[in-house]
Amino acid sequence: MKESLVLKTIFNVKPSFIYNAWLDSKIHSEMTGGEAECSKVVSDTFSAWDGYITGKNVELTENKKIVQTWRTTEFDEADEDSMLVIELTETPEGETELLLTHTNIPEGQTQYEQGWLDHYFLPIKDYIKALK
Repeated sequence: MKESLVLKTIFNVKPSFIYNAWLDSKIHSEMTGGEAECSKVVSDTFSAWDGYITGKNVELTENKKIVQTWRTTEFDEADEDSMLVIELTETPEGETELLLTHTNIPEGQTQYEQGWLDHYFLPIKDYIKALK
């Protein structure tokens, strides 16, 4: 059985900031601390965390939604790619609610839930604080 997870957090910036930063190589690298090669083009490939994560852009709805295939070097070669859906919603306070849905993760690879918190959500919040 495949693993899946859903995480939600709030970032103190507009959705456009998160959308653009997620898909921009330089900013993605600065936010997370790992080298990233990103693209804002559907069907383009990406890598993050010094090549540990790779995938392809499946659907991009500007400032609202990012859908990507996603895998790490911990996946077996025979494993299908997992799917990552990032949904961005502006709150009444002008912040961003980010809903992350990660599905089709190989069975037993439950480490990614903590990975998203430790290597994305917290560093992004720190990056945003440093900008203000």
